[in-house]
Amino acid sequence: MLNPPNFSQSSSSYMGLLKRMTENVQQAKVDDRILQIVRQVYETELVKQKIVLSRPEIERLFRQVMKAVLTDMLAKIDDAK
Repeated sequence: MLNPPNFSQSSSSYMGLLKRMTENVQQAKVDDRILQIVRQVYETELVKQKIVLSRPEIERLFRQVMKAVLTDMLAKIDDAK
């Protein structure tokens, strides 16, 4: 009896496609661009709202804002099903 092909290692499988697409998106530095966009808006809002914080507070708040944005993005992806 013949063994079925191992689709998880095949470059034509869904997993192979997922791996290639993920690598291509990562090579395009999409994550860096998203981070840069959020940081620019964040810094503009700090100035616009005349918010004065220490450097550690600015960074902590940015991380929290970024996590909230990414959480919302993940929820939108899940809702798109």
